[in-house]
Amino acid sequence: PLTSAIAVMTMTLFPVRLLFAAFMMLLAWPFAFMATVGRSEDAVEPLSWWRWLVDLVLKAIMRAMWFSGGFHWVRVKGRPALPSEAPILTMAPHSSYFDAIPVTMTMASIVMKTESKDIPVWGTLIKFIRPVFVSRSDQDSRRKTVEEIKRRACSDGEWPQIMIFPEGTCTNRSCLIAFKPGAFIPGVPVQPVLLRYPNEMVRISSTPKQGVFKILWLTLCQLHNSIEIEYLPTYTPSEEEKKDPALFASNVRHIMAKALGLPIIDYSFEDCQLAMAKGPLRLPRHTCLLEFARLVRRLGLKTGVTDEVLHEEAFKVRKLCGSRLDVEGFSQYLNQPLTEAVQDIFSLFEEHGKMDVREYVIALSVVCRPFRYLETIKLAFRMFEAQEDGAVVEDELAVVLKTALGIGDFVVCDLFRAIDCQDKGKITFGRSIYIGLHVECDLAVRCAGIIINPKYQQGN
Repeated sequence: PLTSAIAVMTMTLFPVRLLFAAFMMLLAWPFAFMATVGRSEDAVEPLSWWRWLVDLVLKAIMRAMWFSGGFHWVRVKGRPALPSEAPILTMAPHSSYFDAIPVTMTMASIVMKTESKDIPVWGTLIKFIRPVFVSRSDQDSRRKTVEEIKRRACSDGEWPQIMIFPEGTCTNRSCLIAFKPGAFIPGVPVQPVLLRYPNEMVRISSTPKQGVFKILWLTLCQLHNSIEIEYLPTYTPSEEEKKDPALFASNVRHIMAKALGLPIIDYSFEDCQLAMAKGPLRLPRHTCLLEFARLVRRLGLKTGVTDEVLHEEAFKVRKLCGSRLDVEGFSQYLNQPLTEAVQDIFSLFEEHGKMDVREYVIALSVVCRPFRYLETIKLAFRMFEAQEDGAVVEDELAVVLKTALGIGDFVVCDLFRAIDCQDKGKITFGRSIYIGLHVECDLAVRCAGIIINPKYQQGN
């Protein structure tokens, strides 16, 4: 019966709602364009009467658009704080594009990709709310974004409030993942905002199993969609929290999780990226590489890790000439006190009481660059290759592929023989190994089904 109902709605209600939503966006465009012409991007002018009127018109149009999509009533609990009381709104859990409903209701600023402003119609609507743009092509973008958020947050209410989703990615709303510190670095009061979708038929959450278009389709096929927005009391940070954004973020997350009745987990947006990576570095269900990522983040070892930093680490480790370190030596290498977290990382690589630090650098490259596995392999080769000819032998290749890809010994043996066609007993990261690792490893991993490094299995 449910399938039949969805089929009927797909042929009748869905196209009508979709067309009406598109029409409302087109209707909003000239108003947003008129309000943004000649407006400064770096300063806030006094709100003139006609801009105030345009703001009301746009809110009405957006509300009509959401109404047409089945969000007939929006239940609001609590009192929204004024910009002077709480310059930043932290909203969670972030689960779909429908989370934009409170944004259009308040016209608060958000953090968006720079590319978004070039999208026809949508880009003009986005620019109206004065977003903080982030450029992925700019290596210094994160610092600039934090500085801009801090500048606006410390303007004594002159700028519109900034609405931030501190999780940094969409989840299925079953828990709260680690909050990114950007919203908490300014050290100003924040107002936690909770989102709930108490729908019985369609679960509104954009996850890998339920994509954006499927959620849009199912939502528009439902006669009525429920949404609840709850504003919690403004949270004013202590002096200790102002100095420690991570502590500030953690405490706010605990308050929000308690109000939502959800558990919290210490995995972050980057861990989600790692778990969703495709190709040879795609993680199996029982991997502990996520635990490694959590530990290095807890110790601050991922902060500021760029390609240059990884290359410097590889150069430093290469000088050790394969020397194995005990836990005290590993602690000194990290320049960290011998804490439980350091011991936990050491235990992931330890064999007979010692570890090869090169394996740690390979794993660090994996968690910092989950979608660039070939660069991780190339970095590993630089640490293991011989100085005279830049070659590695089969045992060294086995270590590289076990740590980076979790490939078993017998697969490495077959792969090495396939690449070492001249039977020299060693190979280099030339074109042959490039092609071999890109194609052969992917096939070997998928066919053999061996993608779990024994060091990364749970319970080890």
